[in-house]
This record gives sequence, structure tokens and C-alpha cells, in this order.
Amino acid sequence: MLTTRAPAKINLTLHVRGRRPDGYHDLESLVAFSGAGDTLSLTPGEPLSLDISGPTSSAAGAGDDNLVLRASRRLAEDVKGLRLGRFRLEKRLPVAAGIGGGSSDAAAALRLLARANDLALDDPRLREAARAVGSDVPVCLEPRARMMRGAGESLGAPLNLPSLPAVLINPGVPVATAPVFAALGLQPGASRGDGAHIEIAAQPNAAQLLAALAKCRNDLEDAACLQAPVIVGALAILRAARGCRLARMSGSGATCFALFATRRDAVRAARVIRDQHPAWWVKTAMLR
Repeated sequence: MLTTRAPAKINLTLHVRGRRPDGYHDLESLVAFSGAGDTLSLTPGEPLSLDISGPTSSAAGAGDDNLVLRASRRLAEDVKGLRLGRFRLEKRLPVAAGIGGGSSDAAAALRLLARANDLALDDPRLREAARAVGSDVPVCLEPRARMMRGAGESLGAPLNLPSLPAVLINPGVPVATAPVFAALGLQPGASRGDGAHIEIAAQPNAAQLLAALAKCRNDLEDAACLQAPVIVGALAILRAARGCRLARMSGSGATCFALFATRRDAVRAARVIRDQHPAWWVKTAMLR
């Protein structure tokens, strides 16, 4: 059995530059990853199948449309004789939460199939399968901090970010991505007229990175807050926490994150939030 982690993807920034003629939105996003995530295992050589367990498994979708199976079938179209197998997914991340849980699971499946079939991670067939399954899957294939542009197909070089103590919270309200983007009201070919994303150094220190992040934003935050007003309260709670340096929504929501000066501050804040909101998903993390 082969096993890998499917870590949460956190959009530290998310700028929507416009909408392309093909209908996809043109994005610029600094992406980092958390230690918190799902676990995916593969038993090679068995018929392709997927078993799901874990605290958020009921919302993950166990049918043929699950991204783990879709990614596997898509890779098998290009790699003749691909050795498939039985997947087991331990689902811990919230679903429809803006942290790429399903996309990270799909990328994990591609990584495991690559190991089982002696494929390199830079094999173009692997990359093409990732792009075909979803916009966030390519950046999750090698989960390291980097810039993501376009509709997710253009990836920058890995960045050596300092470890960022963080608290991730999800108030338990799923947020559908399509209505959030639709609320921007951009027609194909339209541009928002905003300037380019600020350049992120290849190896910034914590002070440099936080200063850069403060000049950035998540352009989907307002639209998501209208769809799920609880996000407004979640952000306010994070921003009021002692030691919080920056709080922002990830992706299209509803998961929000806060960056802290120290891990001790993050742990303390998470404990207080968890006590006040026991039904929320609350995790401490080191983003990198």
C-alpha cells in the first residue's frame, strides 16, 4: 500500500484580473500549504475503486464523480496499461471550503499512481490529467508555496517562504464556487483594470512577506460574504485574536485564516475560538 498526504491549499492572496474569452477567470494567487489535510492510500493492482472514511466523509461524494476517480480515469486515457488500484481516503478537510480539499485529493491520487507506475511528477501526461480535472489540481500536484496564474495552468517556481504560524477556521457553511465568481459580474473578455500582483521574493523573511501580503487581497471575499454572512463574523474573530498579523478568506470561502507572530499565539487563539464555537472546524497550522 502506498500512502500520501493531501494537504489543505491556502490562498494567501487571490486577485481576479479579469475574465478570459473562454469564460475562465484570470487569476493571480500566492498559494501555500498546511500540514492539516486528508490522507490517501493506494493498493496497486486491484480494480479501480475508492473507499472513504473520516469525519467529513459524508460530504465528500463517494460516486464516480469523486475527483480521485476522475483523475485516475483521466490519466489512464493517456497512459496505456496504467496500473490502477483501490484507493482509501481518510477525509478530514471540510468540503466546498475554499481550501482545495477535493483538488488536493485528486493530486494525491496522481502522485500515488505516478509512484506505482514509475512516472516522474513532471511527466506531461500527469500535468495534463491534473489540468483536465480542475483548476486547483496542478498547484496541488507538488504542494509547495508558489504563484498560480491564469485559470490555474500557469505555475511559478517554488518559493521558500518562512514558516507561518496560522489558525484555519471554517464555520461549517459550504460555499459554492460558481455563484461567488458570478457575483463579480465579469463578462468574457472583461478586465477589472487592477494592477499586477506584487512580486513575492523567492526567499522572503517573515517581515518582508507580511508587508507584501498586506498590500494584497482576496477579490472573492466580498462576494462570498454576501453568500455566507457568517464569514464576516469569522474574520472579525480572527482579527481580534491576540497576536494576529493578518486575517483573510481562502479561495472562494468559507474557510478563513489568520497569520500569527508565534506558534504559541496561534495555539492560544485556536483554543479560544474552539471553546466559543465548538461546531466550527478550527485548526492550527504552519503554512509553507
